[in-house]
Amino acid sequence: MEEKDVAHYLKTHPQFFDRHPELLEAVYVPHPYGGRAISLAERQMVTLRDKAKMLEGKLGELIQFGEENDAISEKTHRLAVAIAGAPDFQALAQALYFNLHEDFAVPHVALRIWDRTVKSEGPETQAVSEAQRHAAFTLGAPQCGPAAGNPFAELFGEAAAHVRSLAIVPLGETRIFGILVLGSEDPQRFFPEMGTLYLRRIGELCAAALSARP
Repeated sequence: MEEKDVAHYLKTHPQFFDRHPELLEAVYVPHPYGGRAISLAERQMVTLRDKAKMLEGKLGELIQFGEENDAISEKTHRLAVAIAGAPDFQALAQALYFNLHEDFAVPHVALRIWDRTVKSEGPETQAVSEAQRHAAFTLGAPQCGPAAGNPFAELFGEAAAHVRSLAIVPLGETRIFGILVLGSEDPQRFFPEMGTLYLRRIGELCAAALSARP
């Protein structure tokens, strides 16, 4: 009889140890974390403790993720309230910059608008290159990644030399009319595999607010 036959028999006959409970104490197996031998019952307890620790770790991760999502949701809500209460484009842009800097700790933020008539005393209405506009049209959704070689990095002017990662958020649904670019000096702050749900929501909030204000 081979090992697999024994394993198959025990798996298909779960009542075996009910009929032979003395084997749980009589059969000894190696301890998984030491050289001594322990009974099957003790080995089962070790296995259950290991599983409990693993489940406790997973629960801790879920709680941490939930707390992080709650915090981001609260920040996004504050941003929505701030831009909803802005009386004009200039106030909206300032509210956007302030919340992204202070709440989300994003050191570099660039906003560019085209195909819209807005009153701005800042760089928001400065012309963008054809390459940048084309890239914005082809995004389809927020994207994150390294700043090196990205056409939007130059929107940060002199600070572009220090930016290592970007989050690029197109503004507009049926037609892209602007771009919101977040930059960080940390190369891992915005990485390609990160989730973009909240970036998309921020983009939708900004696009709706910009469309409703001169």
